[in-house]
Amino acid sequence: MTLSIVKCKRDFLTPCHDYLYENLLSKWSLNGINSSLGNSAESLTQDWQINPMGRVRLLSQCRQLYTYSHAYLITQDPQWLAVIKPLYHFIVKHYLFEEQGIERWRFSLDDALVPLDNDTDAYALAFVLLSFSFYFKATKDKSALTHIKDTDNFLNRYMVAENGGFYEAYPINKKQQRRQNPHMHLLEGYIAAYDASQDETYKNRIVSLLALAETHFFDESSSSLLEFFTEDWQTDKEDGHKIEPGHHFEWVWLLHQAYKIHAKPSYLSMASALWEKACKYGFDPKGGIFNQIHAQSGETLDATKRIWPITEFLKAACVQ
Repeated sequence: MTLSIVKCKRDFLTPCHDYLYENLLSKWSLNGINSSLGNSAESLTQDWQINPMGRVRLLSQCRQLYTYSHAYLITQDPQWLAVIKPLYHFIVKHYLFEEQGIERWRFSLDDALVPLDNDTDAYALAFVLLSFSFYFKATKDKSALTHIKDTDNFLNRYMVAENGGFYEAYPINKKQQRRQNPHMHLLEGYIAAYDASQDETYKNRIVSLLALAETHFFDESSSSLLEFFTEDWQTDKEDGHKIEPGHHFEWVWLLHQAYKIHAKPSYLSMASALWEKACKYGFDPKGGIFNQIHAQSGETLDATKRIWPITEFLKAACVQ
């Protein structure tokens, strides 16, 4: 499947752009941002009411910080700057804590904004890296770079796995199924951190994560990005055949961004293979992108449809 950028922009990107800037960002900021405390709601109902979930995750706050920071960088609209500054300070105040002399990020608060889960989650840390990088670019607040550096130090001191990559949570559970997904988002976070700071440390992290991907995640025989593994990076016996087209598209974008930083040709070869695999087997002829397919056969395993694989496809289409 090929898709020209002109057609992609005309048929997909322009309507998405218009909806985002004329509707979605304004409605979420009006209904989902706490004007007094600065935090974002975890969830809203279809009619834009607060939807209590029992937890307010660091991940959700950072995703919104990234979104509005990026929106400000694109539009220079001061209303988004007014969103991100209180949100950034809320995140630092409520999620960063010290325990036994170690400063780290907690996973969640409850609906009353009281600490709920003090585990530190690698997936969430990836979004600290991403969102704080974009926040720094938007505001030039150097405290964000300090928190990025501290987060990187924590990850590489306390969460590095013996067999490569990172464990998913701290305190460490070595029996937990290992996944490529947190590493993909850490790659995304380190790309943003390098772009914001030009710190060679983050370039080295990018190269290391991509070496892990080339060695363990990418199955050249099936042109697939494998998802689930044992502790020593063997393909998981129960879930190892399950792959996600949405993640294939996500990696396409990231591999192209990484290539700009470290021009290794195999990154683009991998991106092309993942693009072809996802385009061949990932689309439902009736519309949307399948959630999971079989790595070898391409058979649909989970026909559930979500929004994010479509947005990742649109990003991938712009570079592939």
